[in-house]
Amino acid sequence: MESAVATAARPAGGQQTVERRSPRRRRRHDWWGVAFMLPAAFFLFGSLLIPSVQGAVYAFTDWNGLSADFNWVGLENFRRMVQDDLAKQALFNTVAVTVVLVLLQNAAGLLLAVALNSKIKSRGLMRVVFFSPVVVTPVVVAALWRYMYYPDGPINTILGMVGLKSLQQEWLAEPNLARWAIVAVILWQFSGYLMVIYLAGLQNVPDELIESARLDGAGPVRVFRHITLPMLRPAATIGFLLVAISGLKIFDQVWIITRGGPGTSTHTLSTMLYQEAFVFGKFGYSTAIAVVLTLLALLFAVVQLRIANRRDYRR
Repeated sequence: MESAVATAARPAGGQQTVERRSPRRRRRHDWWGVAFMLPAAFFLFGSLLIPSVQGAVYAFTDWNGLSADFNWVGLENFRRMVQDDLAKQALFNTVAVTVVLVLLQNAAGLLLAVALNSKIKSRGLMRVVFFSPVVVTPVVVAALWRYMYYPDGPINTILGMVGLKSLQQEWLAEPNLARWAIVAVILWQFSGYLMVIYLAGLQNVPDELIESARLDGAGPVRVFRHITLPMLRPAATIGFLLVAISGLKIFDQVWIITRGGPGTSTHTLSTMLYQEAFVFGKFGYSTAIAVVLTLLALLFAVVQLRIANRRDYRR
């Protein structure tokens, strides 16, 4: 009788019952997780969050960055920003460059990933070649491209050698050309970074789905549109966010290549922030610019995440 009861109490299929942890043991394991997180949390708050909040206070002052004395000016720095033509130009350049980079850099990274996800023999070498500019310091890349953009630099020289003298330009003397010359540098250097992200996403696309679609008569374009692209949405979300944030805070390439010129045509919020703080000594005004730049990056991130979540929900 006892053996029958024991047999009846045993789960079907010979599976063993899973021992449930008591609430006390679960709390103990949770506290261990919190304990391991505390050092990183202290470092994050002490070196980033708290100094950022304290620094944001200077956006409401006229602090010059040197003296210990400053006066509270309220929203005067933000009012000045609204009326400052240079700030308007810098804001336009920042947003325009960011939008273009988000579109072109993600498109270039996706195309490279799709091309190098095929079974060509040299795909490993080509991945290294396209990713290698990412590991070079942006300052070095910007200095190299500045030399290439010179009137007698390699670009114009090569165009003259192949009989395309009509395409030779003063690349850094024309406001519109200078702006998109900087975009070209960033696109050349960091498209390989997006390539790696999209390659990781392509590895998660099940081969069974692609084979089933091909057996049903779907061509490469339909397979890519209806199967590959929807599966790449998480990778696209990461790529869009990374490019948007890096585009909003672009500084190295602009400062090395054009210094905000010609005139003020290529100034961004970051270069304007640097100039106001370390050239003119207006740290209060520069901090206000930094606050606006932070809010703008937060806005881009929230909008992108909302769009991504809405698409996932609809799917």
